[in-house]
Amino acid sequence: MKILVVGAGAVGGYFGGRLSEAQRDVTFLVRAARAEHLRQKGLQLVSPHGDATIHPKLILAVDIKAPYDLILLSVKAYGLESAMKDFAPAVGPRTTILPMLNGMRHLDTLAARFGQHAVVGGVCRVSTEMDAAGRIVQLTDVQKLTYGEVNGGTSDRVRAVDQALHGAGFESILSENVLQDMWEKWVMLASLGAITCLFRGAIGEVQSALGGGELALKILAECAAIATASGYPPTEGSGGWAKRMIASPGSRLTSSMYRDMMAGGPVEADHILGDLIERGRAHGIETPLLQAAYVNLSVYQARLPG
Repeated sequence: MKILVVGAGAVGGYFGGRLSEAQRDVTFLVRAARAEHLRQKGLQLVSPHGDATIHPKLILAVDIKAPYDLILLSVKAYGLESAMKDFAPAVGPRTTILPMLNGMRHLDTLAARFGQHAVVGGVCRVSTEMDAAGRIVQLTDVQKLTYGEVNGGTSDRVRAVDQALHGAGFESILSENVLQDMWEKWVMLASLGAITCLFRGAIGEVQSALGGGELALKILAECAAIATASGYPPTEGSGGWAKRMIASPGSRLTSSMYRDMMAGGPVEADHILGDLIERGRAHGIETPLLQAAYVNLSVYQARLPG
């Protein structure tokens, strides 16, 4: 299977790097500056599961001449439109697009551009960041990629995807209910993002503040209520794990959105929080704490240059 990984950032670079290390047929679609860096330094992974330096196949958007079998898409939500323009020549009638974006809105965006038949659901669970040297650093030992048909069940194409991804150095899971998996991650991610961004600190710092733990649980409850009203209530296991995650004293855990904000970069406020709030409103659910976090991030984003 010919695999195109769109971007070589923290997430796509990690999973694509492991696939390359496992001798899969992987090509990275990158910008010219990133391509030059990778040619000189290689794709460097720093991980609890083993460091690696890979010299992958690279391609620029203008050089795509034929479709790929599988496209792994892991750009930030605000970069989706630009990314679709870049990888459009790589999409053929048999191409499968596996997005690893957060939230749900991107499924409709991709289907509108390339057709519902081209898109499957995907969830990645990995905590990575790119350091000043351009290395991809894994912050925890979790590395899981879940995928499946949006309408549920299995198919020949997702079984082919499963075969291509299985045994490549990370946990790969073919799900028969991937939308449930996506909603459960969305609840967790939106809660973590709202808590850390609204209160400007790590989970442990919020917990140590008077009333912080109580407000954190209320944010989680707002997110879970929207998921439940939308038909995807968090399972007992997922809900319990989320509660433990946000109620951990001394935890240094933050969200990627918080880290992006503290670095002065753009954030995925609309995709992770705004869309969730709108879905809650459609079901008559009030979410004052989520709304406060969203307004906070919207004001921040409006101040960014350009």
